[in-house]
Amino acid sequence: MPTRKAAPSKKTLDTKLFVLDTNVLMHDPTSLFRFEEHDIYLPMFVLEELDNNKKGMTEVARNARQASRFMDALVSEGVNIEEGVSLQAQGNKSATGRLYLQTQFIDHELPKNLANGKADNAILGVVAYLHKQQPKREVTLVSKDINMRIKARALGLNAQDYFNDKVLEDTDLLYTGMLPLPADFWDKHGKDMQSGQQAGHTFYHLKGPLCRDMLVNEFVYQEGETPFYAVVAAQEGNAATLRTLTDYTHSKNAIWGITARNREQNFVLNLLMNPEIDFVTLLGQAGTGKTLLTLAAGLMQVLEQKTYSEIIMTRVTVPVGEDIGFLPGTEEEKMSPWMGALDDNLDVLNKADEEGGDWGRAATRDLIRSRIKIKSLNFMRGRTFLNKYLIIDEAQNLTPKQMKTLITRAGPGTKVVCMGNIAQIDTPYLTEGSSGLTYVVDRFKGWAHSGHVTLQRGERSRLADHAAEVL
Repeated sequence: MPTRKAAPSKKTLDTKLFVLDTNVLMHDPTSLFRFEEHDIYLPMFVLEELDNNKKGMTEVARNARQASRFMDALVSEGVNIEEGVSLQAQGNKSATGRLYLQTQFIDHELPKNLANGKADNAILGVVAYLHKQQPKREVTLVSKDINMRIKARALGLNAQDYFNDKVLEDTDLLYTGMLPLPADFWDKHGKDMQSGQQAGHTFYHLKGPLCRDMLVNEFVYQEGETPFYAVVAAQEGNAATLRTLTDYTHSKNAIWGITARNREQNFVLNLLMNPEIDFVTLLGQAGTGKTLLTLAAGLMQVLEQKTYSEIIMTRVTVPVGEDIGFLPGTEEEKMSPWMGALDDNLDVLNKADEEGGDWGRAATRDLIRSRIKIKSLNFMRGRTFLNKYLIIDEAQNLTPKQMKTLITRAGPGTKVVCMGNIAQIDTPYLTEGSSGLTYVVDRFKGWAHSGHVTLQRGERSRLADHAAEVL
């Protein structure tokens, strides 16, 4: 009987061999096609774990089923699995490597203190075997599990995280939506400047080296004796047009009784109140005013200006402590414990109405609540929102795929506001670099109908600011 080949041939030593852990496929099923010219090897235990996790309606189960479908399409009849399956078979032009499945039992000796029969250790055994069998080729385990990577390195094996889902390696490089102008900006860019006024705003058309780095709807500012705040209205080559802002720090421009308390809040209100902006992303730590400003702008445009028909608010329901179990009632009632932030902010927005007394405040509150709908993310698929003001809170806990599902719900006349704090991610496998919020901030920058601001200064209380600093 001819001996069966256990592993890929040693023909291309310049390409690497990546052994994928199950959690990589359950996080991103398309990871099979993300390794370009390199080969992929899947141990039998990975297929077992995919099979064990395929049931249910969770994101993980859906991804496990999709990964299995991809493999089924690749490993069709008449294909010799031992020689590897071309990953280009499904039209993925960039994936020029081959997929190998474990076709025989590999019993590689691992240290005695590693428990036998555990899936992680069995996968490590396969990696160790391949490493020994192909000493001249780089064999690397790819896993989202930190402990798995530590164990692999302890055994002298190559291991790395799955990086392809990361929008940015370093979130410090994430677009902030703001650009401070240097002190000599006007000397270098003011030579052939043209300016004019339109609808209460002054426009400056400038040329110069710094204009190349500007993005449409990015805020530029210069502090000093005469502070200058503007937004980039247009940008092409080394020319840009700046438009001055509406000053929302002044009480005459108050939005639902709220004025901006700092520079970034002023930028935020300029985005939220601009009907030309369909998509706004707000980042910032607790207490920077993201929810309050968004709600104030929403109420103003729904109840007074009638730009939108109602506010729809949704958030990712990830508990901070232990889950409290099932909640009674309708969708709205089930979501209400998660919406404490909404009620807290409505209390602040209602404070301004002193004339009507307690009865007037209660009536106003009921009117406002009737125009705010609270929806669960679970029932968003297939919906279309027309003329709505959609607020997605705690958006840092969404994956890029979930974020796409939500934002594509927007129909004509709808504005979407995404906000969150990427330092507070509660979802497993999501990091600051791979969060859906980071993803949309990076992908939407520079689009004429979207804007972003990273809020820096907390305005909640001196206690909250100090706690954020020292704890």
